[in-house]
Amino acid sequence: MKSNSYDASLESQVAAVRGFSRFYTRKLGIIEPKLLHSTFTLQEARIIYELAHRENCTATDLVRDLDLDAGFVSRTLAALQRRQIVTRKPSRADKRVNEVALTAKGRTAAADLDRRSRSEVGALLKQMDGDRRAAVVRAMGTIEQSLEPPAEKPAAFLLRSHRVGDIGWVISQQGRAYAEEYGWDISYEALVAEICAQFLRSFDPACEHCWIAEVDGEPVGSIFLVNGGDGIAKLRLLAVEEKARGLGVGRALVDQCIRSAREMGYRKMTLWTQSILVAARGIYARAGFQRVKEEKHHSFGVDLVGETWELDL
Repeated sequence: MKSNSYDASLESQVAAVRGFSRFYTRKLGIIEPKLLHSTFTLQEARIIYELAHRENCTATDLVRDLDLDAGFVSRTLAALQRRQIVTRKPSRADKRVNEVALTAKGRTAAADLDRRSRSEVGALLKQMDGDRRAAVVRAMGTIEQSLEPPAEKPAAFLLRSHRVGDIGWVISQQGRAYAEEYGWDISYEALVAEICAQFLRSFDPACEHCWIAEVDGEPVGSIFLVNGGDGIAKLRLLAVEEKARGLGVGRALVDQCIRSAREMGYRKMTLWTQSILVAARGIYARAGFQRVKEEKHHSFGVDLVGETWELDL
Protein backbone atom coordinates (compact mmCIF):
# COMPACT_ATOMS: atom_id res chain seq x y z
CA MET A 1 0.00 0.00 0.00
CA LYS A 2 2.76 2.39 0.90
CA SER A 3 4.49 1.77 -2.44
CA ASN A 4 1.29 2.29 -4.42
CA SER A 5 0.58 5.52 -2.55
CA TYR A 6 4.09 6.76 -3.34
CA ASP A 7 3.77 5.86 -7.01
CA ALA A 8 0.44 7.68 -7.30
CA SER A 9 1.93 10.75 -5.61
CA LEU A 10 4.95 10.68 -7.88
CA GLU A 11 2.75 10.29 -10.96
CA SER A 12 0.73 13.38 -10.05
CA GLN A 13 3.93 15.34 -9.42
CA VAL A 14 5.33 14.30 -12.81
CA ALA A 15 2.12 15.47 -14.45
CA ALA A 16 2.34 18.79 -12.59
CA VAL A 17 5.94 19.41 -13.72
CA ARG A 18 5.11 18.52 -17.34
CA GLY A 19 2.08 20.77 -17.23
CA PHE A 20 4.12 23.67 -15.88
CA SER A 21 6.75 23.10 -18.57
CA ARG A 22 4.11 23.32 -21.31
CA PHE A 23 2.60 26.42 -19.70
CA TYR A 24 5.97 28.15 -19.30
CA THR A 25 7.20 27.50 -22.85
CA ARG A 26 3.88 28.70 -24.27
CA LYS A 27 3.86 31.80 -22.07
CA LEU A 28 7.35 32.87 -23.16
CA GLY A 29 6.84 31.97 -26.82
CA ILE A 30 9.60 29.36 -26.73
CA ILE A 31 7.69 26.93 -28.94
CA GLU A 32 7.44 29.38 -31.84
CA PRO A 33 9.31 28.37 -35.03
CA LYS A 34 11.61 31.37 -34.50
CA LEU A 35 12.45 32.39 -30.94
CA LEU A 36 11.15 35.80 -29.83
CA HIS A 37 10.21 36.70 -33.41
CA SER A 38 13.91 36.69 -34.35
CA THR A 39 15.60 34.89 -37.24
CA PHE A 40 16.89 32.13 -34.92
CA THR A 41 15.39 28.91 -33.65
CA LEU A 42 15.41 28.09 -29.95
CA GLN A 43 18.40 25.77 -30.27
CA GLU A 44 20.33 28.30 -32.36
CA ALA A 45 19.61 30.94 -29.72
CA ARG A 46 20.77 28.58 -26.95
CA ILE A 47 24.08 28.08 -28.72
CA ILE A 48 24.50 31.82 -29.36
CA TYR A 49 23.77 32.53 -25.68
CA GLU A 50 26.36 29.99 -24.52
CA LEU A 51 29.03 31.40 -26.82
CA ALA A 52 28.29 34.95 -25.65
CA HIS A 53 28.87 33.97 -22.02
CA ARG A 54 31.95 31.77 -22.23
CA GLU A 55 35.39 31.54 -23.77
CA ASN A 56 37.43 28.67 -25.22
CA CYS A 57 34.31 26.73 -26.19
CA THR A 58 34.28 23.69 -28.47
CA ALA A 59 31.47 21.81 -30.16
CA THR A 60 32.02 19.01 -27.65
CA ASP A 61 31.45 21.48 -24.80
CA LEU A 62 28.14 22.54 -26.35
CA VAL A 63 27.02 18.93 -26.81
CA ARG A 64 27.82 18.12 -23.18
CA ASP A 65 26.56 21.29 -21.49
CA LEU A 66 23.39 21.74 -23.55
CA ASP A 67 22.65 18.00 -23.73
CA LEU A 68 22.25 18.11 -27.51
CA ASP A 69 22.96 15.57 -30.23
CA ALA A 70 26.48 15.91 -31.65
CA GLY A 71 25.26 15.75 -35.25
CA PHE A 72 22.64 18.41 -34.57
CA VAL A 73 25.21 20.72 -32.98
CA SER A 74 27.58 20.22 -35.93
CA ARG A 75 24.84 21.05 -38.47
CA THR A 76 23.66 24.06 -36.47
CA LEU A 77 27.18 25.47 -36.13
CA ALA A 78 27.74 25.00 -39.87
CA ALA A 79 24.52 26.92 -40.58
CA LEU A 80 25.49 29.71 -38.17
CA GLN A 81 28.96 29.88 -39.72
CA ARG A 82 27.44 30.31 -43.18
CA ARG A 83 25.44 33.23 -41.76
CA GLN A 84 28.69 34.66 -40.32
CA ILE A 85 27.37 34.35 -36.77
CA VAL A 86 30.13 32.04 -35.52
CA THR A 87 33.68 31.26 -36.44
CA ARG A 88 35.72 28.12 -35.83
CA LYS A 89 39.49 28.04 -35.40
CA PRO A 90 42.09 25.61 -33.99
CA SER A 91 42.43 25.73 -30.20
CA ARG A 92 45.56 27.33 -28.78
CA ALA A 93 45.88 24.46 -26.33
CA ASP A 94 45.23 21.62 -28.80
CA LYS A 95 45.46 22.28 -32.55
CA ARG A 96 43.45 19.10 -33.20
CA VAL A 97 40.37 20.74 -31.64
CA ASN A 98 38.40 23.66 -33.08
CA GLU A 99 37.17 26.39 -30.76
CA VAL A 100 33.87 28.07 -31.57
CA ALA A 101 33.31 31.79 -30.99
CA LEU A 102 30.88 34.51 -31.99
CA THR A 103 31.86 36.94 -34.71
CA ALA A 104 31.14 40.66 -34.33
CA LYS A 105 27.87 40.01 -36.17
CA GLY A 106 27.19 37.13 -33.80
CA ARG A 107 27.71 39.31 -30.73
CA THR A 108 25.30 41.85 -32.17
CA ALA A 109 22.78 39.04 -32.67
CA ALA A 110 23.33 37.89 -29.07
CA ALA A 111 22.67 41.40 -27.80
CA ASP A 112 19.51 41.63 -29.92
CA LEU A 113 18.22 38.30 -28.57
CA ASP A 114 18.99 39.50 -25.05
CA ARG A 115 17.00 42.69 -25.63
CA ARG A 116 14.06 40.74 -27.05
CA SER A 117 14.11 38.34 -24.10
CA ARG A 118 14.26 41.16 -21.54
CA SER A 119 11.38 42.92 -23.26
CA GLU A 120 9.26 39.75 -23.37
CA VAL A 121 9.86 38.85 -19.74
CA GLY A 122 9.47 42.48 -18.65
CA ALA A 123 6.07 42.68 -20.33
CA LEU A 124 5.04 39.47 -18.56
CA LEU A 125 6.14 40.70 -15.13
CA LYS A 126 4.51 44.12 -15.54
CA GLN A 127 1.12 42.40 -15.56
CA MET A 128 1.59 41.57 -11.85
CA ASP A 129 1.81 43.74 -8.78
CA GLY A 130 5.04 43.93 -6.80
CA ASP A 131 4.19 41.21 -4.28
CA ARG A 132 3.10 38.66 -6.88
CA ARG A 133 6.13 39.46 -9.03
CA ALA A 134 8.50 38.91 -6.10
CA ALA A 135 6.75 35.64 -5.25
CA VAL A 136 7.14 34.37 -8.81
CA VAL A 137 10.85 35.23 -8.87
CA ARG A 138 11.40 33.53 -5.48
CA ALA A 139 9.60 30.42 -6.70
CA MET A 140 11.79 30.27 -9.80
CA GLY A 141 14.89 30.59 -7.64
CA THR A 142 13.68 27.73 -5.48
CA ILE A 143 13.12 25.52 -8.53
CA GLU A 144 16.55 26.30 -9.97
CA GLN A 145 18.44 25.74 -6.71
CA SER A 146 16.52 22.55 -5.92
CA LEU A 147 17.12 20.96 -9.31
CA GLU A 148 20.74 22.10 -9.63
CA PRO A 149 22.38 23.38 -6.42
CA PRO A 150 25.11 25.92 -7.23
CA ALA A 151 28.60 24.48 -7.07
CA GLU A 152 31.14 26.41 -5.06
CA LYS A 153 34.24 27.23 -7.09
CA PRO A 154 37.26 28.34 -5.09
CA ALA A 155 38.69 31.68 -6.14
CA ALA A 156 42.08 31.42 -7.78
CA PHE A 157 42.75 35.16 -7.96
CA LEU A 158 43.31 38.19 -5.76
CA LEU A 159 42.42 41.87 -6.05
CA ARG A 160 44.95 44.59 -5.27
CA SER A 161 45.36 48.33 -5.73
CA HIS A 162 47.08 49.59 -8.85
CA ARG A 163 50.79 50.34 -8.83
CA VAL A 164 53.39 51.71 -11.25
CA GLY A 165 53.05 50.07 -14.68
CA ASP A 166 49.49 48.81 -14.20
CA ILE A 167 47.77 51.65 -16.04
CA GLY A 168 49.90 51.06 -19.11
CA TRP A 169 48.82 47.41 -19.00
CA VAL A 170 45.16 48.46 -18.76
CA ILE A 171 45.43 50.61 -21.90
CA SER A 172 47.21 47.86 -23.86
CA GLN A 173 44.87 45.10 -22.66
CA GLN A 174 41.69 47.04 -23.43
CA GLY A 175 42.85 48.16 -26.86
CA ARG A 176 43.95 44.66 -27.86
CA ALA A 177 40.95 42.80 -26.42
CA TYR A 178 38.27 44.98 -27.99
CA ALA A 179 40.03 44.97 -31.36
CA GLU A 180 40.30 41.17 -31.37
CA GLU A 181 36.86 40.37 -29.95
CA TYR A 182 34.67 43.11 -31.38
CA GLY A 183 36.62 44.67 -34.25
CA TRP A 184 36.91 48.10 -32.63
CA ASP A 185 39.54 50.39 -34.10
CA ILE A 186 42.40 52.22 -32.41
CA SER A 187 40.18 55.17 -31.43
CA TYR A 188 38.94 53.06 -28.52
CA GLU A 189 42.48 52.57 -27.25
CA ALA A 190 42.92 56.34 -27.51
CA LEU A 191 39.80 56.87 -25.40
CA VAL A 192 41.04 54.42 -22.75
CA ALA A 193 44.40 56.21 -22.70
CA GLU A 194 42.64 59.55 -22.12
CA ILE A 195 40.52 58.13 -19.28
CA CYS A 196 43.57 56.57 -17.64
CA ALA A 197 45.69 59.69 -18.01
CA GLN A 198 42.96 61.80 -16.41
CA PHE A 199 42.65 59.27 -13.58
CA LEU A 200 46.38 59.48 -12.83
CA ARG A 201 46.52 63.28 -13.06
CA SER A 202 43.61 63.91 -10.70
CA PHE A 203 43.74 60.73 -8.58
CA ASP A 204 42.26 61.27 -5.10
CA PRO A 205 42.58 58.10 -2.97
CA ALA A 206 39.87 59.36 -0.62
CA CYS A 207 37.19 58.98 -3.28
CA GLU A 208 38.74 57.06 -6.19
CA HIS A 209 40.44 53.73 -6.73
CA CYS A 210 41.69 51.24 -9.31
CA TRP A 211 41.79 47.50 -8.65
CA ILE A 212 43.86 44.96 -10.53
CA ALA A 213 42.95 41.27 -10.45
CA GLU A 214 45.92 38.87 -10.38
CA VAL A 215 46.37 35.16 -11.00
CA ASP A 216 49.77 33.81 -9.95
CA GLY A 217 51.17 37.34 -9.87
CA GLU A 218 49.98 38.19 -13.39
CA PRO A 219 47.34 40.90 -14.05
CA VAL A 220 44.16 39.49 -15.59
CA GLY A 221 41.52 42.14 -14.88
CA SER A 222 40.84 45.71 -13.83
CA ILE A 223 38.18 48.19 -12.78
CA PHE A 224 38.12 51.90 -11.87
CA LEU A 225 36.05 53.84 -9.35
CA VAL A 226 36.01 57.51 -10.37
CA ASN A 227 34.42 60.56 -8.76
CA GLY A 228 31.64 61.84 -11.02
CA GLY A 229 30.67 64.74 -8.75
CA ASP A 230 27.45 65.48 -6.85
CA GLY A 231 27.75 62.27 -4.83
CA ILE A 232 27.86 60.09 -7.94
CA ALA A 233 30.55 57.45 -8.48
CA LYS A 234 31.46 56.19 -11.94
CA LEU A 235 32.37 52.56 -12.61
CA ARG A 236 34.78 52.51 -15.54
CA LEU A 237 36.89 50.16 -17.66
CA LEU A 238 35.85 46.78 -16.30
CA ALA A 239 37.95 44.19 -18.10
CA VAL A 240 38.89 40.53 -17.66
CA GLU A 241 41.47 38.71 -19.74
CA GLU A 242 40.14 35.79 -21.78
CA LYS A 243 42.24 33.23 -19.90
CA ALA A 244 40.73 34.29 -16.55
CA ARG A 245 37.07 34.25 -17.53
CA GLY A 246 34.92 31.79 -15.65
CA LEU A 247 36.73 32.34 -12.35
CA GLY A 248 34.36 35.04 -11.12
CA VAL A 249 36.90 37.85 -11.59
CA GLY A 250 34.46 40.28 -13.22
CA ARG A 251 31.84 39.85 -10.50
CA ALA A 252 34.46 40.24 -7.75
CA LEU A 253 35.77 43.46 -9.30
CA VAL A 254 32.28 44.96 -9.60
CA ASP A 255 31.35 43.93 -6.04
CA GLN A 256 34.55 45.48 -4.70
CA CYS A 257 33.87 48.70 -6.59
CA ILE A 258 30.33 48.93 -5.18
CA ARG A 259 31.44 48.21 -1.61
CA SER A 260 34.11 50.88 -1.75
CA ALA A 261 31.73 53.44 -3.25
CA ARG A 262 29.36 52.89 -0.33
CA GLU A 263 32.17 53.18 2.18
CA MET A 264 33.30 56.44 0.55
CA GLY A 265 29.81 57.89 0.99
CA TYR A 266 28.60 58.02 -2.61
CA ARG A 267 24.81 58.01 -3.05
CA LYS A 268 24.68 56.59 -6.58
CA MET A 269 26.90 54.73 -9.05
CA THR A 270 26.62 55.02 -12.83
CA LEU A 271 28.32 53.35 -15.78
CA TRP A 272 28.27 53.44 -19.57
CA THR A 273 28.47 50.22 -21.54
CA GLN A 274 27.46 48.73 -24.91
CA SER A 275 24.63 46.33 -25.64
CA ILE A 276 26.97 43.79 -27.27
CA LEU A 277 28.92 43.34 -24.02
CA VAL A 278 26.49 40.69 -22.85
CA ALA A 279 28.64 39.07 -20.15
CA ALA A 280 29.49 42.40 -18.50
CA ARG A 281 25.87 43.52 -18.61
CA GLY A 282 24.89 40.30 -16.87
CA ILE A 283 27.30 41.10 -14.05
CA TYR A 284 25.89 44.62 -13.71
CA ALA A 285 22.31 43.36 -13.62
CA ARG A 286 23.08 40.75 -10.96
CA ALA A 287 24.79 43.45 -8.88
CA GLY A 288 21.57 45.48 -8.89
CA PHE A 289 22.25 48.04 -11.62
CA GLN A 290 19.27 49.23 -13.68
CA ARG A 291 19.51 50.21 -17.34
CA VAL A 292 18.09 53.75 -17.55
CA LYS A 293 19.01 54.88 -21.07
CA GLU A 294 20.13 53.52 -24.42
CA GLU A 295 21.24 55.31 -27.56
CA LYS A 296 22.52 54.19 -30.95
CA HIS A 297 25.88 55.63 -31.97
CA HIS A 298 28.79 55.01 -34.33
CA SER A 299 32.07 54.81 -32.43
CA PHE A 300 35.37 52.95 -32.62
CA GLY A 301 34.66 52.11 -36.27
CA VAL A 302 31.40 50.21 -35.65
CA ASP A 303 27.68 50.78 -35.05
CA LEU A 304 26.81 50.35 -31.37
CA VAL A 305 24.00 50.79 -28.88
CA GLY A 306 25.31 52.61 -25.81
CA GLU A 307 23.62 52.02 -22.47
CA THR A 308 23.65 53.97 -19.20
CA TRP A 309 23.14 51.92 -16.04
CA GLU A 310 22.61 53.22 -12.48
CA LEU A 311 22.70 51.81 -8.96
CA ASP A 312 21.39 53.56 -5.85
CA LEU A 313 23.90 53.06 -3.04
